[in-house]
Amino acid sequence: MKPFLDRDFLLDSKAARRLYHDYAKNQPIVDYHCHLSAKELAEDRHWDDLTRLWLGEDHYKWRAMRFDGIGEEYITGDAEPWDKFRKWAELLPRLMGNPLYHWSQLELKRYFGIEEPLTGKNAKAVWTECNEKLKTMSARQLVRDSRVKLLYTTNDPADSLEYHKLLKENFEIPVLPAFRPDRVLQVESPDFAGYITTLGEDIRDIDTLMAALIGRMDAFEALGCRNSDHSMGELPITFEGDPELTLRRALCGMEITPEDALCFRSYLMYFLAEEYARRGWVMQLHFGVQRDADPVAFRELGPNTGFDVIRGDEGSGRKLAAFLGRLSQDGILPKTVLYSMDPADNIRIGSVIGSFQAEGIRGSVQQGPAWWFNDNMDGILAQLKTLANGAILGNFIGMTTDSRSFLSFTRHEYFRRILCRLLGGWMKEGQVPENWDMVGSLVQDVCWKNAYRFFVE
Repeated sequence: MKPFLDRDFLLDSKAARRLYHDYAKNQPIVDYHCHLSAKELAEDRHWDDLTRLWLGEDHYKWRAMRFDGIGEEYITGDAEPWDKFRKWAELLPRLMGNPLYHWSQLELKRYFGIEEPLTGKNAKAVWTECNEKLKTMSARQLVRDSRVKLLYTTNDPADSLEYHKLLKENFEIPVLPAFRPDRVLQVESPDFAGYITTLGEDIRDIDTLMAALIGRMDAFEALGCRNSDHSMGELPITFEGDPELTLRRALCGMEITPEDALCFRSYLMYFLAEEYARRGWVMQLHFGVQRDADPVAFRELGPNTGFDVIRGDEGSGRKLAAFLGRLSQDGILPKTVLYSMDPADNIRIGSVIGSFQAEGIRGSVQQGPAWWFNDNMDGILAQLKTLANGAILGNFIGMTTDSRSFLSFTRHEYFRRILCRLLGGWMKEGQVPENWDMVGSLVQDVCWKNAYRFFVE
């Protein structure tokens, strides 16, 4: 019987083990999409206990706890940190088969040296040991210890970027802001008019809104930004309507129809894509999400608390091709990364990106890594295989954490082990040659080098 979480965890062949230990294990990390706090990094935050570091912002864990019937006071409520941790520890043994089980044990092992799997029985001992070790840990040290070479946070256009300025001056690892204008695009939102004033008091029409956004992009670019990010349900494909009138109505607090909102988003996304192309920025598109499915939970807890679902749009391939085709036709298609929450979109994305590649750039339009509900062993393997079948695996930009936790860099290890498992299996079966330098070079490219070239060079 194979030991749990040993040095060869998930590596099921000699070839996989050699690829991981010789070519992947010690490679640096380029985390091009995450939700870590620049403020916590700038202030080099220390944590008083493991709950605040481990459970405080992780809606993946929150969702699992709700599955188990655990009360909200132990999830996002006012229960004591120890009691929240105890509830999570008691749940964890029932999460076998869920990536959270592996991620949690990996985080405890890599950052705290905890070898024994966490359960309700050993929770107090683990709690005490981890909290003692936390006294010498900090946000910056966790990033350093994880061998991070480049980190992109996710920032609203109205962000002052004051903490990125501090980090640029006194932290050796580049921490760059990624431009995330989701709230600008949510014209139907009740707080849209109030939000827009944070971008400029004189915004009254499309021209002044676009001017304000250009000004904010200039500020982001001055701090090294070459990366944008968008999360949306429906892809922006319609130009039927009057975006100017829609904006004016929204600024007056009037109700906006779904059709007018989609037209406004399509118009603004076209403008933003043109700006990204002009600046040489990457455009990341996350789609296929239905946000805040439970209106009661949204009213009580707000967004990003674990109540989003797979949207399952019909015709997503057609819509994606229409949007990219419009940009390509007008010569303004930037480097692009596409993520869908719907696993059925894997092969669709693979077919679409092959139609929009730019000369002189390896993989100018990319499929992003397995995202959200697909970020598990089966989902990662499926995404890698589909990508290899329909595109070029060796040009793939690899993994990103998409996380709010400073312990989540172990997800790169998880991904790398799965990548080496796949390639090692192919080598064992004679599907790829037993050429270690060639296959190992591909592993290193996918681990971080392709991402560094894509977002930096």
